[in-house]
Formats: sequence, C-alpha cells, structure tokens
Amino acid sequence: MKNKGSERNKYSLWLLAWPIFLEQFLQFLLGTVDTLMVSRISDNAVAVVGFSNQLFNALMTLFATVASGAGIVIAQKIGSHKEEDARTVAIIAFKVTTGIGLFLSILLVAAPRQIASMLQLPEELLSLAEVYISIVGGGMILTAMMSVLGTAIRNTGNTKGPMMTAIGMNIIHIVMNYCFIFGAFGFPEWGLAGVAISTVVSRLLATIVLLFIFLGSFQRKIGPRDFSIFDRKLFKEILNIGWPLGVNSASWVFSQLAIFSFLAVLGSTELTARTYMNTLESFCFLLGFSLALAVQIQIAHLYGAGKTKEAYRAVFKVLAIGLPLVLVNAFIIVLFGRNVLGLFTGDEDILALCGVLLWMNLMLQPGKMINMALGNSLNAVGDTRFTMNISLISMSIIATGCSYLLGVSLGYGIIAIYACMIADEYIRGIWSYFRWRGRKFLRMKEADLAREGAQKDKEQYRCEEGAASPAL
Repeated sequence: MKNKGSERNKYSLWLLAWPIFLEQFLQFLLGTVDTLMVSRISDNAVAVVGFSNQLFNALMTLFATVASGAGIVIAQKIGSHKEEDARTVAIIAFKVTTGIGLFLSILLVAAPRQIASMLQLPEELLSLAEVYISIVGGGMILTAMMSVLGTAIRNTGNTKGPMMTAIGMNIIHIVMNYCFIFGAFGFPEWGLAGVAISTVVSRLLATIVLLFIFLGSFQRKIGPRDFSIFDRKLFKEILNIGWPLGVNSASWVFSQLAIFSFLAVLGSTELTARTYMNTLESFCFLLGFSLALAVQIQIAHLYGAGKTKEAYRAVFKVLAIGLPLVLVNAFIIVLFGRNVLGLFTGDEDILALCGVLLWMNLMLQPGKMINMALGNSLNAVGDTRFTMNISLISMSIIATGCSYLLGVSLGYGIIAIYACMIADEYIRGIWSYFRWRGRKFLRMKEADLAREGAQKDKEQYRCEEGAASPAL
C-alpha cells in the first residue's frame, strides 16, 4: 500500500506541474535575457535567431514523432505496471531519435544558406543566417537527444531532473553569451557566431547530464549492452501514437514557419516585431503549458491503470486553473508589455506594431490554453489521429491559407495574420472539447477492461472446477 500511495503522489498534478513550470519560467526568463543580449548585436541578429528557431522547430518534428509517442507509451506502461516494457520503449526511442538528429545535423551544416534562401529570408539577413544555422543546426543531434531523454524521464514521473538540467544549461548559455558578445573575461567578441557556439556547448553539457539521469530512471538500470535492444511490437506502439503526434506538431510548426516566411515578405519590421512578441507571449501561458503537460502525463498514467473516470475529470480541473491564469498574465503584458519591449529596441515602428499585437494576444491566449489542455489529454489516451486531423484542416486552411490571403495578398499585414491565428486556436479548441466529452477512447478502455475481467473470471472458474473434480 505504501508503494501504491507513493506512486499516486508521484503522479499528482501539482508534483508533476511545478518542476515543469519552474523549468519553463526560468527558460523564458533566461531566454528573454538571451534575446536582450542578441539585440545588442542588432535587430537583424534578433530576426535571424527568431527565424532560425522556427526552422529548427520545424525539423524537430521529425524526431518529436518518436519522442512524444514514446513518452505517452512509457506513462501508460508504468500505469499498467509493465515497467520492463516502459524501459524498452525508452531505449528504442533514444536510438531512433538520435539517428534522425544526426541526419539533420549533417543537412544543416551542408546547406544553411540555401535553406534560408529557399524559405524567403531577406537577402540582407542571409550571411548572418548562414553562420547561425550551420553552427546551431550542426548540434541538432544534441537537441534530438535532449528531447527524447527529457520526455522519457518526465513520463516516469521525474520532472525535477529535466528542470534542474534546463536551469543549468540556460545559465551556462547566458554566461557564455555575455563572454562572446561583449568580449568579457578575455574572450573574443564573436557576435552571433559566439551566441551559436554557446548554444551548442550548453546543450552538449545538458545532454550528458540527462543521459546520466536516464540510465537510472527505471527499476532496472540501463547499461551499455541494453542499447542493442529492439522490440518491433513496442516500436509499433510508439509509432501508432507517435506518427499522428508528429504530423500534428509538424502542422503547427510548419504553419508558424510559413507565417514567418509571410512576415519576411512583408519586411524586417514585421519579422522582428513577431520575434519580440514570441518572447512576451511565452510569459502568458507558462503555467498553463506546464499544467497541460503535467495533465498529459497524469492522464496517460491513469488511462494505463484503467482509472478512466479520474482521467476524464482531470482535464476540466486543469482548465479551471489554467484559463484564469492565462488571462491574468495576458492582461499584465498588455499593461507593461510596451515598456518591456523598450528594453529590446528603440524602433518606434516595431514598438507601435507590438502595441496592437499585445491587445490581440489577450484574445489569443485563452484559445491556446484550451488547445493545450484538451489536445494533450486526447493524446494521452491515444486519440492522436483526431488531433492530427483537426490540426491539418484548421492550420492549413485558417492559420496558413487565410494568413497569406488576408495578410499578404490583400495587404492587411501582420494584424490579419494574428487574427487568423486566433481563429485557428478557437476552432481547434471547440473540436477538441466535443471530442473529449464524447469519451470515445475512455469507453474503449472500459470495454477492454471489462473483457479482461470476464476472461479472468472464466479462467479462475476453470481452475476451481479443475481443483474440485478429483474430489468428485
């Protein structure tokens, strides 16, 4: 009973959420400092970093397919007390994800300028992009390893390990940025190239720490020989959940990449404004995102354990907490956002544009919160194809298609693009709400449990009959 109680506590929403929140908050805080430092190089450098990060996020979906699917399967297997299967899933995911990351690293080192040019980056930014993409992109294998290791560790219920690692990584990154940008402590002033180098070095150190934690995350420690393990059946389970997640994630990331390309066509002012807004927007949903990620882990564990009623109610508890927090945060940013942006840039055109976008952000964030909570909950029970389908439809037509039509073709600019992003969030949120209320996968789980119970009763009856028959 003690072990069961400690396991329930381990997967409580609060214990899962607060380390994720602290990790995300400090990453945001340090990321803001990072952006502030890069802005001391130039606004063009900020635009290149924002654009490149969208590219990296798009490519990350190639290995997020395996990492995300494995995370959910790990939580489900642990919930159903299949610890060895969870361990095997983690090992398989690590190997596959690392291989994909290596391929992407080679690609980005080989053709950074061509990729940036193909994505319509303005000519004046190409030389900076070539340097930044080749260095940071060359470390994509580290990003892949961090992604799968962090996901696997969190879904065992240990959210503190990735939190501490992320904090250390970002502090090292900021210190190295300071050294390379300002030439402090005798370091050379390498500008944006120095920022890229500090990014790769800090990720390398974080990967080493996460790998150490990963090896001891399961009941039976993972050793070097275990990395030869491969189970086709379990890998198929990962892909069944993971490939729709990958497509879903790719839909969002590629829509954002397309939007950044539209903004690049509109001009560097719009592109830089969006980059600064990305930094401010992150503050709005930090706690909401942390709760949504925590509830995904919790629901996957409850679903694996057959506790479908608790799983169903969990998402509404998260929405009751998350929505007010998101609204309060968004309103605070409306009040103080322009003053904060003044720390980054003195360009009045950028500041005026961001002033309008701050009010639109107040409408955007509740829709995002609904999508994060309900979408993650649907994914946790394996209903990933539904979230994939609504993402493909809404993001391709509303977020991307209408953004181009209204923002670029008809000339309404970034304001119209933001309006399309808002519409996309609410449309997907409404779809996800009604899907969750339908309880399709939860009812399927209940039916499976009922069949398993009936089968066990039959087997027990046969055993009792067999034991009684000699006496007859």
